[in-house]
Amino acid sequence: MNASERSNGRCDISGPRSIFLRLNLALFTMSATVRVISLGTLSAHPLWNERGNVRPAHATTTLVVAGKAKILVDPSLPPQALVPRLAERAGVGPDEITHVFLTCLSPIHRRGILAFERAEWLVCEREREAIGVQLIEKIKEAHEAGDADLVQMLGQEIAVIERARPAPDKLAPGVDLFPLPGVTPGLAGLLLPGQRATTLIAGDAVATVEHLAAGQVLTPCFDLEAARESFSEAIEIADWIVCGRDNIVPARG
Repeated sequence: MNASERSNGRCDISGPRSIFLRLNLALFTMSATVRVISLGTLSAHPLWNERGNVRPAHATTTLVVAGKAKILVDPSLPPQALVPRLAERAGVGPDEITHVFLTCLSPIHRRGILAFERAEWLVCEREREAIGVQLIEKIKEAHEAGDADLVQMLGQEIAVIERARPAPDKLAPGVDLFPLPGVTPGLAGLLLPGQRATTLIAGDAVATVEHLAAGQVLTPCFDLEAARESFSEAIEIADWIVCGRDNIVPARG
Protein backbone atom coordinates (compact mmCIF):
# COMPACT_ATOMS: atom_id res chain seq x y z
CA MET A 1 0.00 0.00 0.00
CA ASN A 2 1.52 3.31 -1.03
CA ALA A 3 1.41 6.66 0.77
CA SER A 4 -1.39 8.10 -1.36
CA GLU A 5 -3.57 5.08 -0.65
CA ARG A 6 -3.02 5.47 3.10
CA SER A 7 -3.95 9.13 2.99
CA ASN A 8 -7.37 8.59 1.44
CA GLY A 9 -8.37 5.41 3.23
CA ARG A 10 -7.78 3.16 0.20
CA CYS A 11 -7.19 -0.55 0.75
CA ASP A 12 -4.96 -2.75 -1.36
CA ILE A 13 -7.36 -4.77 -3.50
CA SER A 14 -6.48 -6.57 -6.70
CA GLY A 15 -8.79 -7.37 -9.58
CA PRO A 16 -11.73 -5.51 -11.12
CA ARG A 17 -14.84 -4.64 -9.17
CA SER A 18 -18.30 -4.81 -10.68
CA ILE A 19 -20.19 -1.65 -9.70
CA PHE A 20 -23.26 -1.79 -11.89
CA LEU A 21 -25.36 -4.46 -10.18
CA ARG A 22 -28.33 -3.07 -8.18
CA LEU A 23 -30.46 -5.79 -6.62
CA ASN A 24 -33.79 -5.44 -4.85
CA LEU A 25 -34.36 -9.08 -3.97
CA ALA A 26 -34.01 -11.58 -1.18
CA LEU A 27 -30.83 -13.62 -0.98
CA PHE A 28 -31.25 -17.15 0.26
CA THR A 29 -28.49 -18.76 2.30
CA MET A 30 -28.40 -22.22 3.81
CA SER A 31 -30.80 -21.41 6.66
CA ALA A 32 -31.74 -17.73 6.38
CA THR A 33 -33.06 -15.13 3.98
CA VAL A 34 -31.78 -11.59 3.61
CA ARG A 35 -33.99 -8.81 2.24
CA VAL A 36 -33.14 -5.14 1.96
CA ILE A 37 -36.01 -3.08 3.37
CA SER A 38 -34.64 0.40 2.75
CA LEU A 39 -31.53 1.57 0.90
CA GLY A 40 -29.24 3.90 2.81
CA THR A 41 -27.32 6.88 1.52
CA LEU A 42 -24.55 9.26 2.56
CA SER A 43 -25.28 12.92 3.21
CA ALA A 44 -22.51 13.62 0.70
CA HIS A 45 -20.86 10.90 -1.36
CA PRO A 46 -17.11 11.60 -1.60
CA LEU A 47 -16.74 9.32 -4.62
CA TRP A 48 -19.41 11.33 -6.45
CA ASN A 49 -17.35 14.47 -5.73
CA GLU A 50 -20.02 15.78 -3.36
CA ARG A 51 -19.30 18.14 -0.48
CA GLY A 52 -21.45 19.47 2.35
CA ASN A 53 -24.87 18.07 3.20
CA VAL A 54 -26.46 17.22 -0.13
CA ARG A 55 -29.22 14.99 1.30
CA PRO A 56 -30.35 13.49 4.62
CA ALA A 57 -28.17 10.52 5.53
CA HIS A 58 -29.60 7.18 6.54
CA ALA A 59 -28.40 3.60 6.79
CA THR A 60 -29.49 0.56 4.82
CA THR A 61 -32.10 -1.44 6.74
CA THR A 62 -32.14 -5.21 6.23
CA LEU A 63 -34.42 -8.01 7.37
CA VAL A 64 -32.94 -11.42 8.16
CA VAL A 65 -35.32 -14.34 8.66
CA ALA A 66 -33.81 -17.47 10.20
CA GLY A 67 -36.11 -20.08 11.67
CA LYS A 68 -38.44 -18.29 14.08
CA ALA A 69 -36.18 -15.24 14.29
CA LYS A 70 -36.95 -12.07 12.35
CA ILE A 71 -33.93 -9.79 12.78
CA LEU A 72 -34.15 -6.18 11.61
CA VAL A 73 -30.73 -4.62 11.06
CA ASP A 74 -30.26 -0.85 11.48
CA PRO A 75 -33.81 0.59 11.61
CA SER A 76 -32.67 3.93 10.23
CA LEU A 77 -35.81 5.57 8.86
CA PRO A 78 -38.26 7.23 11.27
CA PRO A 79 -41.04 4.88 12.45
CA GLN A 80 -43.71 6.53 10.29
CA ALA A 81 -41.64 5.71 7.19
CA LEU A 82 -40.04 2.43 8.25
CA VAL A 83 -43.15 0.54 9.42
CA PRO A 84 -45.01 0.84 6.08
CA ARG A 85 -41.79 0.13 4.18
CA LEU A 86 -41.33 -3.08 6.16
CA ALA A 87 -44.86 -4.14 5.24
CA GLU A 88 -44.32 -3.26 1.56
CA ARG A 89 -41.00 -5.07 1.23
CA ALA A 90 -41.57 -8.12 3.44
CA GLY A 91 -45.19 -8.28 4.58
CA VAL A 92 -44.03 -8.03 8.19
CA GLY A 93 -45.42 -5.86 10.99
CA PRO A 94 -43.34 -4.29 13.78
CA ASP A 95 -44.64 -6.69 16.42
CA GLU A 96 -43.36 -9.64 14.38
CA ILE A 97 -39.74 -8.50 14.64
CA THR A 98 -37.99 -10.63 17.28
CA HIS A 99 -34.62 -8.83 17.28
CA VAL A 100 -33.22 -5.46 16.29
CA PHE A 101 -29.51 -5.59 15.57
CA LEU A 102 -27.48 -2.38 15.36
CA THR A 103 -24.25 -2.55 13.40
CA CYS A 104 -23.18 0.53 15.34
CA LEU A 105 -24.71 3.04 17.75
CA SER A 106 -24.66 6.06 15.46
CA PRO A 107 -28.05 7.82 15.89
CA ILE A 108 -28.87 7.63 12.19
CA HIS A 109 -28.73 3.83 12.36
CA ARG A 110 -31.55 3.66 14.91
CA ARG A 111 -34.07 6.43 14.25
CA GLY A 112 -36.90 3.92 13.98
CA ILE A 113 -35.96 1.62 16.84
CA LEU A 114 -38.83 2.66 19.12
CA ALA A 115 -41.27 1.08 16.67
CA PHE A 116 -39.93 -2.31 17.80
CA GLU A 117 -40.51 -2.23 21.55
CA ARG A 118 -41.34 -5.95 21.69
CA ALA A 119 -38.08 -6.98 20.03
CA GLU A 120 -34.78 -7.70 21.73
CA TRP A 121 -32.28 -4.95 20.89
CA LEU A 122 -28.72 -6.12 20.25
CA VAL A 123 -25.36 -4.49 19.53
CA CYS A 124 -21.74 -5.64 19.68
CA GLU A 125 -20.52 -5.46 23.28
CA ARG A 126 -17.39 -3.51 22.33
CA GLU A 127 -19.49 -0.82 20.63
CA ARG A 128 -21.89 -0.65 23.57
CA GLU A 129 -19.11 -0.14 26.09
CA ALA A 130 -17.13 2.38 24.04
CA ILE A 131 -20.06 4.60 23.07
CA GLY A 132 -21.57 4.30 26.54
CA VAL A 133 -18.41 5.68 28.13
CA GLN A 134 -18.36 8.58 25.66
CA LEU A 135 -21.97 9.49 26.39
CA ILE A 136 -21.49 9.36 30.16
CA GLU A 137 -18.62 11.81 29.85
CA LYS A 138 -20.70 14.09 27.63
CA ILE A 139 -23.68 14.09 29.99
CA LYS A 140 -21.41 14.98 32.91
CA GLU A 141 -20.07 17.94 30.94
CA ALA A 142 -23.61 18.99 30.01
CA HIS A 143 -24.68 18.88 33.67
CA GLU A 144 -21.72 21.01 34.65
CA ALA A 145 -22.54 23.50 31.88
CA GLY A 146 -26.19 23.65 32.93
CA ASP A 147 -27.39 22.63 29.47
CA ALA A 148 -30.72 21.00 30.31
CA ASP A 149 -31.69 20.31 26.69
CA LEU A 150 -28.43 18.51 26.00
CA VAL A 151 -28.74 16.53 29.22
CA GLN A 152 -32.20 15.37 28.16
CA MET A 153 -31.03 14.39 24.67
CA LEU A 154 -28.00 12.49 26.00
CA GLY A 155 -30.19 10.80 28.58
CA GLN A 156 -32.36 9.44 25.78
CA GLU A 157 -29.27 8.18 23.96
CA ILE A 158 -28.03 6.44 27.10
CA ALA A 159 -31.45 4.83 27.62
CA VAL A 160 -31.23 3.19 24.20
CA ILE A 161 -27.76 1.85 24.94
CA GLU A 162 -28.83 0.54 28.33
CA ARG A 163 -31.69 -1.39 26.77
CA ALA A 164 -29.56 -2.81 23.94
CA ARG A 165 -27.92 -6.01 25.10
CA PRO A 166 -24.54 -7.39 23.98
CA ALA A 167 -25.10 -9.49 20.89
CA PRO A 168 -24.22 -13.20 21.20
CA ASP A 169 -21.80 -14.86 18.80
CA LYS A 170 -24.77 -16.56 17.11
CA LEU A 171 -28.03 -14.64 16.84
CA ALA A 172 -29.98 -17.43 15.15
CA PRO A 173 -29.26 -20.58 13.14
CA GLY A 174 -26.98 -19.51 10.29
CA VAL A 175 -26.63 -15.92 11.56
CA ASP A 176 -23.29 -15.13 13.20
CA LEU A 177 -21.91 -11.94 14.73
CA PHE A 178 -18.97 -10.65 12.67
CA PRO A 179 -16.90 -7.86 14.29
CA LEU A 180 -15.73 -5.17 11.85
CA PRO A 181 -14.19 -2.47 14.06
CA GLY A 182 -12.65 0.68 12.69
CA VAL A 183 -15.27 3.08 11.38
CA THR A 184 -16.64 3.00 14.93
CA PRO A 185 -14.97 1.34 17.96
CA GLY A 186 -17.09 -1.81 17.90
CA LEU A 187 -18.87 -1.89 14.55
CA ALA A 188 -20.07 -5.39 13.75
CA GLY A 189 -22.00 -7.07 10.98
CA LEU A 190 -23.89 -10.31 10.53
CA LEU A 191 -22.43 -13.23 8.60
CA LEU A 192 -24.74 -15.72 6.92
CA PRO A 193 -22.74 -18.65 5.55
CA GLY A 194 -24.35 -20.76 2.85
CA GLN A 195 -23.56 -23.85 0.79
CA ARG A 196 -23.30 -21.84 -2.42
CA ALA A 197 -22.71 -18.30 -1.16
CA THR A 198 -21.91 -16.39 2.01
CA THR A 199 -23.61 -13.07 2.71
CA LEU A 200 -22.27 -10.37 5.02
CA ILE A 201 -24.35 -7.46 6.29
CA ALA A 202 -21.39 -5.14 6.69
CA GLY A 203 -22.80 -1.84 7.92
CA ASP A 204 -20.51 1.11 7.37
CA ALA A 205 -17.45 -1.16 7.20
CA VAL A 206 -18.32 -1.31 3.48
CA ALA A 207 -20.31 1.84 2.85
CA THR A 208 -21.28 1.81 -0.84
CA VAL A 209 -20.68 -0.05 -4.06
CA GLU A 210 -18.30 2.74 -5.09
CA HIS A 211 -16.29 2.33 -1.88
CA LEU A 212 -16.15 -1.40 -2.58
CA ALA A 213 -14.98 -0.88 -6.16
CA ALA A 214 -12.34 1.67 -5.11
CA GLY A 215 -11.13 -0.35 -2.13
CA GLN A 216 -11.82 2.62 0.11
CA VAL A 217 -13.19 2.85 3.64
CA LEU A 218 -15.56 5.48 4.95
CA THR A 219 -13.72 8.43 6.46
CA PRO A 220 -13.34 10.04 8.88
CA CYS A 221 -13.45 7.05 11.17
CA PHE A 222 -12.42 5.99 14.67
CA ASP A 223 -9.43 3.86 13.64
CA LEU A 224 -8.38 4.01 9.99
CA GLU A 225 -6.02 1.04 10.05
CA ALA A 226 -8.58 -1.16 11.80
CA ALA A 227 -11.21 -0.02 9.30
CA ARG A 228 -8.96 -1.07 6.41
CA GLU A 229 -8.38 -4.47 7.99
CA SER A 230 -12.12 -4.97 8.52
CA PHE A 231 -12.82 -3.94 4.92
CA SER A 232 -10.33 -6.49 3.63
CA GLU A 233 -11.76 -9.23 5.86
CA ALA A 234 -15.27 -8.46 4.64
CA ILE A 235 -14.49 -8.87 0.96
CA GLU A 236 -12.35 -11.93 1.65
CA ILE A 237 -15.00 -13.88 3.52
CA ALA A 238 -18.19 -12.85 1.69
CA ASP A 239 -19.64 -13.56 -1.73
CA TRP A 240 -22.37 -10.96 -1.26
CA ILE A 241 -22.22 -7.81 0.85
CA VAL A 242 -25.05 -5.64 2.11
CA CYS A 243 -23.40 -2.23 2.17
CA GLY A 244 -24.09 0.20 4.99
CA ARG A 245 -25.37 2.92 2.65
CA ASP A 246 -26.19 0.93 -0.50
CA ASN A 247 -27.66 -2.32 -1.79
CA ILE A 248 -26.72 -5.99 -1.88
CA VAL A 249 -23.68 -6.27 -4.14
CA PRO A 250 -21.20 -9.01 -5.09
CA ALA A 251 -18.03 -8.84 -3.03
CA ARG A 252 -15.93 -9.63 -6.06
CA GLY A 253 -16.70 -8.42 -9.56
